[in-house]
Amino acid sequence: MEIKDLKPEAGSTHSRKRVGRGPASGSGKTAGRGMNGQKSRAGGGKGAGFEGGQTPLARRLPKLPGFRNPNRVEYLAVNVKTLNEKFEAGETVDETTLFDKGITKHSDTPVKILGDGDISKALTVKVAKISASAKSKIEAVGGKVEEPC
Repeated sequence: MEIKDLKPEAGSTHSRKRVGRGPASGSGKTAGRGMNGQKSRAGGGKGAGFEGGQTPLARRLPKLPGFRNPNRVEYLAVNVKTLNEKFEAGETVDETTLFDKGITKHSDTPVKILGDGDISKALTVKVAKISASAKSKIEAVGGKVEEPC
């Protein structure tokens, strides 16, 4: 059997009804639309969302409040316990090394180091932002926090 041999089941398909093709066709002249009225005309009928003349739901509901800042910078949060697990002592932590270790999905993602967990390795941290608790934990074990933090 090939694709060319496939045919629909007998009686499952119907030919298209051709309306407006003369009185002998059975659906000529008004083409099954009746005599007069909105629905008999081309483009007639009510649009989607028409509610019989009452104010539509889309106009009754208020618009969303506030606004979205187009210049907002989203930082990816990375905790010090993750740095302790993924990095060896003396390594440098920045956006590219975090990407190489599989912590971030993109090498240019801005990162903020947070202070959840403990750290026991001295690391050099060069990321976009760092919390005060994370900075104190890293410096307490002999690590360095460099700008632009």
